[in-house]
Amino acid sequence: QVQLVESGGGLVQPGGSLRLSCAASGSIFSIYTMGWYRQAPGKQRELVAAMASGGSTNYADSVKGRFTISRDNAKNTVYLQMNILKPEDTAVYYCNVRDNRAFKDYWGQGTQVTVSP
Repeated sequence: QVQLVESGGGLVQPGGSLRLSCAASGSIFSIYTMGWYRQAPGKQRELVAAMASGGSTNYADSVKGRFTISRDNAKNTVYLQMNILKPEDTAVYYCNVRDNRAFKDYWGQGTQVTVSP
C-alpha cells in the first residue's frame, strides 16, 4: 500500500506563489507516474500536471507557463510550483501516484489552495 502526505496549500493573493509537496511512502517505485489533480466547487476533478518516471510531463493548458512539476525519486516526493496564481486556480489539490502496470491510483487527502484578492 502507498501513503501520500501533502503539504504547502494555503491562501494567497492573485499573482502569488505556492509550492505543493507530496511525499510517498510504502510500496512505491520510481517507475510510477506522479502528478497533481485539482477539483473546484461544482467542477470535475481535472489533471493539473503529471510526470512520468523518465521525466516527460503533461500539463493542463490553463497552467502551462505558470506551474512546474518536479519529482525527487530518491525522496519519493513530487512537487508542484505554482506561480502567478489566479482566482480560477482555487481548488482542492490532490497528489496522485499511478501504477500503470497494476492499473492502480493512489491519492492524497487533498490540500486547499485559495487565491483571493
